[in-house]
Amino acid sequence: MRTSLSVALSTVLLVLLAVLVPLSALAAWVDLEIDNTDRYVAAVEPLASDPDVQAIVAGLITDEAMKQIDAGPLQDTVRGFLYEAVQSFATTNAFRIAWDAANRTAHQAVTAALNGNTGEAVTIDLAPVSEQVKHNLLDSGVPLADRIPVQHTEITLISADRADQLRHTFRLLRAGSIWPAVGTVLFALASVAVAAVRGLPGRRGAALSALTATALVGLGFALGALVLRALIAIARNRVLAGVPGSDHDAAAAVYDALTASLRTTVWIVLGAGLAVALCAMVARGWTGRGSAVRA
Repeated sequence: MRTSLSVALSTVLLVLLAVLVPLSALAAWVDLEIDNTDRYVAAVEPLASDPDVQAIVAGLITDEAMKQIDAGPLQDTVRGFLYEAVQSFATTNAFRIAWDAANRTAHQAVTAALNGNTGEAVTIDLAPVSEQVKHNLLDSGVPLADRIPVQHTEITLISADRADQLRHTFRLLRAGSIWPAVGTVLFALASVAVAAVRGLPGRRGAALSALTATALVGLGFALGALVLRALIAIARNRVLAGVPGSDHDAAAAVYDALTASLRTTVWIVLGAGLAVALCAMVARGWTGRGSAVRA
C-alpha cells in the first residue's frame, strides 16, 4: 500500500512539474522579453547582419519599387541593378539602425495584437528601411531611386487568424508574469521538505526520502524542459503556417530570434534537472549503503 502511494505521489509530482516548468518559462518570457521593447529589439537586432534577412528585405523593397517603374524591355535589367544597390545598402550600419527603428514600430503592433486592440496581422513595416535606402541611393545618384516607395512594404510575422488564436494564451501568460516561476521553485522545495518530514523513521530515513524527492524534482524539471521544447516547435509550425510564402523565411528568422532565449532555457533547465537527479540518486545510494553497513 505504501509503495503504491509513493508511486502515485511520484507520478503526480512529475506531471505537475512537467506542466509548471514550461508555463513558468513562457510567462517569464512574455513578461521579460516580448513585453519589453528594448529586449524585443535587442533579440531581433542580430538579424540585420543575417545575409538571408538582408536578401529578403532587399527583394521586398525592390519588388515594391518596380511596381512604380516601367522600364520596358529593360525591366529585368533595372530590377537587377536596383536589387544589387539595395542589398549593398543592407550591409551598412545605416541599415542596422533602420532595422532597429522598424522593429521598435513592429513591437507596438505585437503588443497591440496581444492586448486584443487589433484583429490585423502582426507585421514589420519596412518604411524606415525603405526611407534610408531611398536617401542613400539618391545621394549616390542611383537612377530611379526616387521611385522607391517608403510605405506598405511589410513582412508578416503572424497572420490575423493566428494572432486571434494566440491572444487569449498570451493574456494568461502576461497575467502570470514571473510568479509561476517563483511558485514552481517553491513547490519543488516544499515537495522535498514534505518528503523529509513524512519519510522513513529516523534522520537517515528522512535523508533518504528527501534525496528521492530531490531526484524526482530534477527529473520533473528535465521533463518540463522537454515539454517546453516541444511547445516551441509546435507553436513555430502553427504560426508560420499562416504566413505568406514570400514572408515565410523572414518570419521564421524573427520567430527563431525571439525564442532563442527560450531554447537556451530548455538546455539549461534540462541539464540542471538531470544533474540534480543524478547527484541525488548517487547520494541516496551512498546513504542507503551506509545504513545497510551499520545495520
